[in-house]
Amino acid sequence: MWIRYCIFSLTVLLISSGLSAGEMVSESTSDDQVAIEVTVYNNNLGLVKDIREIKLPVGEGELRFMDVASHIMPVTVHVKSLNQSEGFTVLEQNYEYDLMNANKLLDKYVGKKIKIIDWNKFQDRKDVIEAILLSNNQGQIYKIGEEIYLGHPGIKVLPEIPENLIAKPTLTWLYENRSKKAHNLEVSYLTNNITWKADYVVVLNKDDTSSDISGWVTLDNKSGAAYKNAGLKLVAGEIHRVEERIKGRLYALGVKEARAPQFEEKAFFEYHIYDLQRKTTIKDKQTKQVSLLEAVGVGTQKELIVYGIRSYFTRRYRERNPKQPVNVYIKFKNSKDNNLGMPLPAGIMRLYKQDDDASLQFIGEDRIEHAPKDEEVRLKVGEAFDIAAERIQTDYRQITTRLHESEWEITLRNHKEENVTVGIVEPLFGSWKVISNSHPYKKVDAFTIRFDVRVPKDKEVKVKYRVRVGL
Repeated sequence: MWIRYCIFSLTVLLISSGLSAGEMVSESTSDDQVAIEVTVYNNNLGLVKDIREIKLPVGEGELRFMDVASHIMPVTVHVKSLNQSEGFTVLEQNYEYDLMNANKLLDKYVGKKIKIIDWNKFQDRKDVIEAILLSNNQGQIYKIGEEIYLGHPGIKVLPEIPENLIAKPTLTWLYENRSKKAHNLEVSYLTNNITWKADYVVVLNKDDTSSDISGWVTLDNKSGAAYKNAGLKLVAGEIHRVEERIKGRLYALGVKEARAPQFEEKAFFEYHIYDLQRKTTIKDKQTKQVSLLEAVGVGTQKELIVYGIRSYFTRRYRERNPKQPVNVYIKFKNSKDNNLGMPLPAGIMRLYKQDDDASLQFIGEDRIEHAPKDEEVRLKVGEAFDIAAERIQTDYRQITTRLHESEWEITLRNHKEENVTVGIVEPLFGSWKVISNSHPYKKVDAFTIRFDVRVPKDKEVKVKYRVRVGL
C-alpha cells in the first residue's frame, strides 16, 4: 500500500511540473553566474567564458543554459565542471532560440482555443469571441462555432506564453550527473558580432618636435548578450578564420599628465593581449570606450616629402601641370626611451595642434597597422600649403629597347617664414645609375634614392640629376 502511495505521489509531482517520468529539466540564467570573462578579437569575434554554480539532480536530465549570445557559434561550445570534472557529462546539445513575434506565438497556438476582441461600432462595445486557430500559414483561419473564417478582425488574445517557446537564446543539454553537490560549470564559446578597434589622439607642440598621445579602445557589442561585471581581454593580431560557404565619444584633447594604464599588455603566441585591470559591464548593442594609454612628451619629427613615380624614367614626361604635392608626415619611435614602448594595436591616429589663440585644431589623420615596440610609426598628415614643387624632364633618350636615360629638374619654393628641409624620393628599378647630380643623395634601398634639400625661407632651390635605368 505504501509503495502504491509513493508511486502515485511521484506521478502527481511529475504531471504538475510538466515532466514525463524519467525526465528532469533544469534551467540556469545569468543570475547563477560566478564569473564571466570576454576576450574580444579585431575581426568581429569574441570568446566568452561563463562560470555558473548549478545544482542538478543525479542521473540523466535536461539543462537549459540561458542568457547566452544570440550570435553564438554552437559548434564551438565547450562545457566542463571545474570542481567535479568526473561528475558531469554532456550527452547531447541543442541551440534553441525562438525570436518572439506575433506569428511565432500564433504558430504555437494552431489547433488551440484563443480569444478575439473586436470593437462593435454599431453598439459601441467590445465583443469577445472564442475561436480555434486552424492555420497561421499566409493568414489565419479560424473555426468559430460551426463556421470557418478566413481571417477575422480584432485583437488576438492568447491565454499565456507557450511553454515550448524559448524566447531567450538557450543552450539545451541532455546530461548525465553523478554528483549530489553543485557544479561550477565553465561554458566557453565563440560568438560573432563583437569587435574592438583602437583610436588615438596626437597633440603636437608648437614646433612639432614633441607630442602627447592618448589611445582609446572602442568596443562594439552586437553579439546579442550582456556581460555584467566581466573580465575583459583584447587580442591584437590577425587571427586566421575559415570562411563558411553560406549565403561617440568626444575626446579630451588637452593631455596634461600620463595616468597609469588601465590595460596590462602581454605577448601571447604571435599576438598581443591587452588585459583590462578591472571589471566592466558590456551591455548588448552598446559601444563602450576605455582608455588604452597616455604618453606625454613623445619625441616627434616632421617630414616634407615629394615622391616620384617609376614610370617617369621610361618615357617622355609631358605633364601639362608640372606641380607635385609636398606630402607632410609626422613620425616617432615607439620606444620606452621615447615615453612609449607598448605595442600599439592597429587603428586611426588623429592629429591636433594649437593655433595662435591656444585653441586645438584638427590637422589630419592616418591609419597605422599593428606597431611593435621599438618600431617607427609614420603618419601622413596632409599636403603642405606654403611649399611648392615642380618637376620637369629636361632630356630623355631611349638608348635601347631596355635602356633609358633621362634628366630631371625639380624646383622647390619655400613661402614659409622659416627654413625647411624637403625630401625628394625617387623610386628607380632594374640596373640604374645616377650619371650626374646637383645635390647629394643617399641610397635608401636597392631601388630608391633620396635627396634631402634645405630650402631657405622665401627662396627657391633647383635639384638637377641625370639617371640611366635598364629593364
